[in-house]
Amino acid sequence: MTTYRELTWRKEGPCAVVRVQGDASGAGWTARVANELEDLSAEINWDEDTRVVVLAYPGNAFQSGVADGGPWGEPDPGSVVAPVAQIRQPVIAAVEGDAMGLGLELALACDIRLATEGAHFGLPQVAEGLIPSAGGTQRLPRLIGQSRALDMILTGKTVDSAEALRIGLVNRVVPATRLMEVATGLAQEMGARSPLSMSYVKEALYGGLDMTIDQGMRLELDLYLLLFSTQDRIEGITAFNEKRKPEFQGR
Repeated sequence: MTTYRELTWRKEGPCAVVRVQGDASGAGWTARVANELEDLSAEINWDEDTRVVVLAYPGNAFQSGVADGGPWGEPDPGSVVAPVAQIRQPVIAAVEGDAMGLGLELALACDIRLATEGAHFGLPQVAEGLIPSAGGTQRLPRLIGQSRALDMILTGKTVDSAEALRIGLVNRVVPATRLMEVATGLAQEMGARSPLSMSYVKEALYGGLDMTIDQGMRLELDLYLLLFSTQDRIEGITAFNEKRKPEFQGR
């Protein structure tokens, strides 16, 4: 396992638990995080034993508009988010506290979002004379609808964790002291599922968003049929008939 300066990660069975750390106020911090996330994402994508990823980070570590003491130049905000969005395994965001601007855009690139009680979320870039540039204008309306997304982005307003849960911005709200317990527990539960099925779900869901409903249905069916030729499908049927838990191998 590669050692990083601003990230730590460990394996817990079929799960990789990644934490963004370090001093966000230090020079070059954002650039290092972007580079390390790119390297780590590639490493995880090639790791057949990793089935689910937990990404834990303090939401306020990432500020919109300004970072590393100056305007965004290199890296651009998207360079932080893109590697996470490209991870083939399901990614659970464990967001510690408030998440504004890039901190929220990073969570939007994950598949499931866990928030802490009392946290706040927003995309305030318009108030800084900017717009979200790491997927906020694209992913937020896909999650909460165009009208709510426009309201949040154009006004720069924030929503608390209870409202975020109600509108579908986050999936679960938990006490801060239980955030990692819940996140890793969910990851372990998902890790017992077929990794092929989970990766195909991501491919069908995200790929289908850019297609007509008929095209998306064909993509879904194609992926469904592909699973019939896998050992995991045979194991699933065998385990069901034998009334035991399946032991999927990702093949």
